[in-house]
Parts: sequence; C-alpha cells; structure tokens
Amino acid sequence: MKRNHAKIKPTQKQLPAISVAQQKYVKKIHKYHSLILCVQILLLFAITIFWEIAARIGWIDSFIFSSPTRIAKCFIKMVSDGSIFKHISITMGETFISFALIVILGIGVALILWLYTPLSHVLEPYLVVLNSLPKSALAPMLIVWLGNSPKAIIVTAISVALFGTILNIYTSFMETDPELLKLMNTFGATKRQTLFKLILPSSLNTIISNMKVNIGLCLVGVIIGEFLAARQGLGYLIIYNSQIFCMDVIAMAIIILCIISIILFKIVDIINKLIRIE
Repeated sequence: MKRNHAKIKPTQKQLPAISVAQQKYVKKIHKYHSLILCVQILLLFAITIFWEIAARIGWIDSFIFSSPTRIAKCFIKMVSDGSIFKHISITMGETFISFALIVILGIGVALILWLYTPLSHVLEPYLVVLNSLPKSALAPMLIVWLGNSPKAIIVTAISVALFGTILNIYTSFMETDPELLKLMNTFGATKRQTLFKLILPSSLNTIISNMKVNIGLCLVGVIIGEFLAARQGLGYLIIYNSQIFCMDVIAMAIIILCIISIILFKIVDIINKLIRIE
C-alpha cells in the first residue's frame, strides 16, 4: 500500500522590515563614505597634477624630485623588460613568508608562556628589551651571522614584529575575564578546553589587530634587509639607485611599496571579516 507523503517546504524566517528612518540613516552613511572616497581620489589627482606642473615650470628640480611622467616612463620601461615584476615578486614573497612565521611563532610562543607561568616571568624582561631594540641596529649583525641571502632578510623582517606580537598576545591571554576562568574551572574544564573555548576566542580581536599591524611591519623589515643584503627586490632598487642618483626608479619603487602596503592591509582586513562571519 502506497502512502502519500506530504511535501514539507522549508520555512523561511521573515526578516524584520527596515524602517524609513533606518533606510535614511543607511543611505546617509553610504553617501558620506562615497563622498570621503571621492575627496581622497580628487586629492590624489590634485597632488599628482601639482607635482607634474611644478616639475615642468621649474619650481622643483625634476632630476632630484622626479615627476609623475618620468616615473610612468620608468615603470613602462621596466614592465617591457619584465624586471619590475621580478623585484616585486621577490619582495612580496619575502614579506608573506616572514608574516606567516610571525603569526605562527607569535601565537605559539604566547601559548607556551601562558601554559608555563614561571617561564613567562623569566622571559618577559628579555622580550621587552628585544622589542624596544632598534631593529635597524640588529639587521647588520643578522646579515653577518646568516650571510648575504634571503634567509637573512626574512629573519630581519621577523625581528621587527615578533617580540611585540608575543607580548601583545600573551598580555591578551592573561587579561581574559577572571570570572569566566573561574566558571570554566568550576565545571572542571581542562587546560586544553579552557584554551580553545575561552582564551583564544577572547583574544581573537587582539590577534587580528596584530596581524593588521604586522603585515606592514613585515614589509618594512624586508625593505631594511634588502637595503643591506640583496641583489633583487624593491629595497635593492631603492638603495642601488640612490647611489647613482636615479630618482625616477626610487620614486617608482616607493609608490609601488605604498600600493603593496594597501593591498596587504586589505587582504588581512578581508580575512578578518571572513573569520567574523564564520
């Protein structure tokens, strides 16, 4: 005997309607952000045009300060022979490697310090000193120790941000709500459960904030390393062309670094939004 099964349609939750006042407020916010973006773009164009005009009429020496058209010609020339892509890819690769290592080492060492409190008491003053040490002074020693190689550049970039990352994340671990920790202990939670259910989720904002800062610091560290120990990369382009007074290449490399820093920050920001959505 056949039975007729009624088709069950999935019910859809009715979202609350947005009021007219809320719609006006949202439109106002979007309009404000659009206005800010337009002003930013217009300001960039105004600076570029003023720079070009000042170089053409002789207010500034284009040999020393370069100009937008000279930079564009230099960029097109290096694009045609493919050399600029090689320098950009090397700098980007070193930045991504150093950033990944900083995230892994920063969170890992902070976890170890949280798990073993006596160890944190022993190492904390050393971490503070290493974090306050000017990394540009440490870079030449690292290059002597590790040689003139990409490894020295990556270690230099790591040294710029690692110690501050460890201190910030460890401090965030230690500032977790004590009442919640007591609650976890009352219910008999293990150290591992407390770590993954409370400590890490509570410190997620700090970890993401450090990632946003560190991606820029990694780029700075890579450029410092390339100043001292590189035959390729944007840092090498800057330091080499400064010695032969080729300001067009230097200005072009600096502009590319600005664009790269914006792109890297946006990538981390997108990762942040994806984590929050999940």
